[in-house]
Amino acid sequence: MNLGMNNEKNKQTAFGVSTILADTYTLYLKSQNFHWNVTGPRFHQLHQMFEEHYTEMAHAIDEIAERIRALGHRAPGTFDEFKKLTSLEEEHREISAEEMLGQLINDHETLARKSREVIQIAEKHHDDATADLLTSRMKTHEKFAWMLRSSKA
Repeated sequence: MNLGMNNEKNKQTAFGVSTILADTYTLYLKSQNFHWNVTGPRFHQLHQMFEEHYTEMAHAIDEIAERIRALGHRAPGTFDEFKKLTSLEEEHREISAEEMLGQLINDHETLARKSREVIQIAEKHHDDATADLLTSRMKTHEKFAWMLRSSKA
C-alpha cells in the first residue's frame, strides 16, 4: 500500500482510531440503553435526545471503521475487541435521568479529548484525512456534551 505515508506510522494512527471506534461503539450502546430506560418528568425530551445522539453515532461508527480500513488495517468489530480497546464503562444498573446525563457528559468529553490526542498523532504522521475525520468527531462530541450539560437540572 502506498498512500504517501509510512506504514509503521499508519499502524500507530490506525490503533488510535480503533480506540475511538471502540469508545464510539460503547457510547452508542450506552446512549441506546439510556434511551430505552430513561424515566421521569423529562422522559420525552431525554428519550428523543438520546435517540438523536445514538443515531448520529451509528453513522459515525461506519465512517470511523472505514477510515481504519483505508489505512490498510483491520477494523475491530466484536464486543470482545471493543471491550479491550474502550476507555468507557458500560452501565448495568437502573439509574436516574440525572445520573444518565452525568455519565453521557463525561463520556462525550472523554471522546472529545481522545479525538484531540489521536488528531495530534495523525497530524504528526501527515495524515490529514484522519485528522479531518477526527476533528469532525471531536466537534460532535463537544456539541453533545454541551447539549447534555444544558439539559441537567
